[in-house]
Amino acid sequence: MRTLCASTLIGEFFVIGFAGLVAMKDQDLTVSTVWTVCGIAMLFSVLLCGMLGRPGGVQLGWALQGALIVSGLVVPHMFFLGAVFAGLWWASVHYGRKVDEAKARFAAQAAEQQA
Repeated sequence: MRTLCASTLIGEFFVIGFAGLVAMKDQDLTVSTVWTVCGIAMLFSVLLCGMLGRPGGVQLGWALQGALIVSGLVVPHMFFLGAVFAGLWWASVHYGRKVDEAKARFAAQAAEQQA
């Protein structure tokens, strides 16, 4: 699960950066505000890669997905991209857990055969 989720988070890192470039065109926002918010979100996405194995890591990932969707209020394309990444996050968690369960079953079977 960690590999799939981390891949999704790294993809989000780049999308957040590109959304920052788009948000800079908004006359109501200052460059420092845009890059402070984007920088924090980008840092959070990278740090979250290391927190996936800890309790609450997946829930924090869901919070990031929600924040990406809400960022569509500033950059309208982020409504769509946030929804896409929320779908990818769901798939990463769902299928990643299935892969982890299958690996555990195969490891148990291999240990049983060796014993």
